[in-house]
Amino acid sequence: MATIKPFRGIRPPQELVEQVASRPYDVLNSAEARAEAAGNEKSLYHIIKPEIDFPEGTDEHDPRVYQKATENFQMFQDKGWLVQDEKENYYIYAQTMNGKTQYGLVVGAYVPDYMNGTIKKHELTRRDKEEDRMKHVRVNNANIEPVFFAYPDNATLDAIIARYTAEKPVYDFIAPGDGFGHTFWIIDKAEDIATITAEFAKMPALYIADGHHRSAAAALVGAEKAKQNPNHKGNEEYNYFMAVCFPANQLTIIDYNRVVKDLNGLTADEFLKAVAEHFDVEEKGAEIYKPAALHNFSLYLEGKWYSLTAKPGTYDDNDPIGVLDVTISSNLILDQILGIKDLRSDKRIDFVGGIRGLGELKRRVDSGEMKVALALYPVSMKQLMDIADTGNIMPPKTTWFEPKLRSGLIIHKLS
Repeated sequence: MATIKPFRGIRPPQELVEQVASRPYDVLNSAEARAEAAGNEKSLYHIIKPEIDFPEGTDEHDPRVYQKATENFQMFQDKGWLVQDEKENYYIYAQTMNGKTQYGLVVGAYVPDYMNGTIKKHELTRRDKEEDRMKHVRVNNANIEPVFFAYPDNATLDAIIARYTAEKPVYDFIAPGDGFGHTFWIIDKAEDIATITAEFAKMPALYIADGHHRSAAAALVGAEKAKQNPNHKGNEEYNYFMAVCFPANQLTIIDYNRVVKDLNGLTADEFLKAVAEHFDVEEKGAEIYKPAALHNFSLYLEGKWYSLTAKPGTYDDNDPIGVLDVTISSNLILDQILGIKDLRSDKRIDFVGGIRGLGELKRRVDSGEMKVALALYPVSMKQLMDIADTGNIMPPKTTWFEPKLRSGLIIHKLS
């Protein structure tokens, strides 16, 4: 069962939140962070992308960069740009995209729950990425950015959230660039805090939706601190890390699409003929074609869109991994025909989040940068949870969640 606790959040004063808040560290590069933070000394990028305070070209993994993150985090607190709440609270963080709002509870998630599998994952993590975030957590002694969890739907929690969100929020702003709304409330009543803790204690599992590397890093640092403390009791703040938990029924997974640089020596006709062995292929013309259902794919090649429908027998509906469209396309098109064996390391393939639209696939092929594009029907939350529940791991680049959590609305200190 899931263990959570409230915590004393470190947050910007209301009038500074828009200056402090930023996109997550991993959705933009150093040059983009430098440009977005230009002229804004209060931007969280000075803490999560501190290489922007060094000359261009400075390695973001340079020890001086991590040290700068620590200095900047302390400076933000010294100057009152970040202030710690006096008591432990839960918080509500709502995101609005295209008129749809999802409401998350900001909690301290329990490190042992990650270690024992109560917090379930559906992706593999890379050790180098884990280590980068572990260093960041260690030097700051804090979870600067939250992770993104899903929880099973719960009417009691829905009622508490509805009551607080009917009140005036602490933060309420539209983020520049993406135009998404970000709204924030504090749950400070003792009886509501107790109810939330008790409701989570009934849940058999929580699910990592987005932020597998941050989750791993936060949990590993917490476990590390427990091992290093000769007087470890189990109730220390480092036993928890910051997560925003959303009801699964409010979340939407967006498609995650593929573009490939060449046809592995085949002509377009030879490639389409090979595809037709396992798929019903239908030419759709120049108008963008979006996959219509599970096991239907969209292909863009030489100025034309095609509908591909996987033939019966090419997948097993009883296999939670084998039934995924990402598995079908990886096995039957990318591997068998195009010779792409490892999605993580092959330089011939790239991935495009569905938030960019299928026009981005067309653009990258038409420009000559890529030869062919493949669009997939998005995975469902039920599929994700089923896979996590069976202890399976999804293939790389399967899920894309949007909107991303804004960083800087709240921070969790480990002591």
